[in-house]
Amino acid sequence: MIHKFHIPVLGLGYSVDTPLKVARYGISSVVSVVDDELIERMREYHAKKNNEPYEAITKAEPGFREKRITSYLNLLEKLVNQQFEQLKNEPFEPGSDICRYFDLLPESSPLKQGYDLMQEYTDEGTRRIFQDRLRLELKKGQIDVNIMSKVDKTNYTANHESTGEENTDALTALRGFAHSNLRSSVILSAGMNPRLYSYIESFADFLPDESGSTLKKIILKVSDFRSGLIQAKFLAKKGLWISEFRIESGLNCGGHAFASDGYLLGPVLEEFKNKREALHLELFEMYKAALLIKGISISNIPPQRISVQGGIGTADENNFLLTYYQLDVTGWGSPFLLVPEATNVDEDTLKILENAGEDAFYVSNSSPLGILFNNFRGTTSEKQRLERINKGRPGNPCVKKYLVTNTEFTTEPICTASREYQNLKIKQLKTLDLSPEQYEEQVEAVTEKICLCEGLCSSAYLKYGITKPKENKAVTICPGPNLAYFSRTYSLEEMVKHIYGSIDLLQNVKRPHVFINELNLYIDHFQKEISAQVKNFTDKKQKYLLKFKTELETGIDYYKQLFPQITSQAQSLAIILEDLYSAEKKLSGIAL
Repeated sequence: MIHKFHIPVLGLGYSVDTPLKVARYGISSVVSVVDDELIERMREYHAKKNNEPYEAITKAEPGFREKRITSYLNLLEKLVNQQFEQLKNEPFEPGSDICRYFDLLPESSPLKQGYDLMQEYTDEGTRRIFQDRLRLELKKGQIDVNIMSKVDKTNYTANHESTGEENTDALTALRGFAHSNLRSSVILSAGMNPRLYSYIESFADFLPDESGSTLKKIILKVSDFRSGLIQAKFLAKKGLWISEFRIESGLNCGGHAFASDGYLLGPVLEEFKNKREALHLELFEMYKAALLIKGISISNIPPQRISVQGGIGTADENNFLLTYYQLDVTGWGSPFLLVPEATNVDEDTLKILENAGEDAFYVSNSSPLGILFNNFRGTTSEKQRLERINKGRPGNPCVKKYLVTNTEFTTEPICTASREYQNLKIKQLKTLDLSPEQYEEQVEAVTEKICLCEGLCSSAYLKYGITKPKENKAVTICPGPNLAYFSRTYSLEEMVKHIYGSIDLLQNVKRPHVFINELNLYIDHFQKEISAQVKNFTDKKQKYLLKFKTELETGIDYYKQLFPQITSQAQSLAIILEDLYSAEKKLSGIAL
């Protein structure tokens, strides 16, 4: 592993081609494969830009979704390989990509130390021998893909007949990845989908060869130990190995927020740390037994990494997480939205992000999936949503239909952010015996939903100048709250050096510790949950909320023991503990 961090998936369009920008430097990143239309347009753009042949894959072609995904991933692989070979063959001269590769490495890297040593040699012959040795050690970053497991709509023919279980969105996306030339990982997120998980074993690339290695690997993104264990066991019993548990904060993250039942990141990481070896061995026994049934015999236990992402903001936090919890790597997502070299954020949205304060970032119910969503105030999609409401035409034309889930009024599912659904729902509300306050409250909940399918792609189209005539240009962006503390755009060098601690982009910025920030987000969420249930408070809901509060209290007690161990600076420790006790006081003041 060259770098100790990766760039997670960032919406749909924001990181759709990030590998083309960072993989040649050894940095791994994640591409979403939900939207095959976005993928096809990006394939056309990058193929033509790089003088590669391009033949459109239209929706009239059988299996178009799978073919689009495979073709795009193959193009990424080809272009990254070309970039990497070119980099390896460049002279070691200031300003070259090969020198940039080494400059981006942390000082602790043996490869960086070798590079520094090479520069001290004055004899040209010796330098050249050393340089050739360094070239052999270079590795490119991974092109990984993300599949939200439960974004798995059924597709229909023109005659409204189902195209079959193997042609649902998630399964088709998996097939597109499985048939690609990539030797990388699929990240399975957003919970367990038994149909999708069972389908994985039908592809040989996920099964081990004689040496025990697989061409394609599986990463589980989870927010607590129990969920990770259940999913990993399900897969292991099918002869599928989890190469990494990618632990993400339930609330201190970007995109959809999967709030756990009060499980805070610190205690979750502690549980993984304490149970890591037992987990590894337990899964291996299941994995080995399942493979024997398939006629595959292995003896060597495959490696299994553990990583964390969500709200990390400083090198001190990064180093602590890696060392104390014995993690293999960390994920840095939202801060890279302010790195134009790495992600696709249009100029107007960049300016808004640069000037945004903490109050611009909030958790909303705006996702059509009914899952909490990290939203951002001031976007053009938010302005458009309000304008449509004021004109008496709430909702969005539903063009892509990736998030259709609701069958309240229709036989085939429709999207709750669509104009069709919102009109039908508001008409229904008018027939109910609601008070004016109740009516307004429910209408607001209906019209809060926004179109993610188009909004999360628009920025990439605007940046590359490929927006179609009459196409919706409204931008939706979903950064994590941690981005509030970063106040301008940065170069790739600046962000990477910040992660490794050679520079500090947040110097003199008042910012709570990553664990404290998440704790406060959970307390706010807890308060909102109580407010939402107050009119219909049942014993079941009370038990849930009591358990939630108990978990938060347990987490606070854990942090009281932990924080004195994580810093030798008395002033920093005093501030962290003051923030912790303030959060504890706030929680204790919340009555059920």
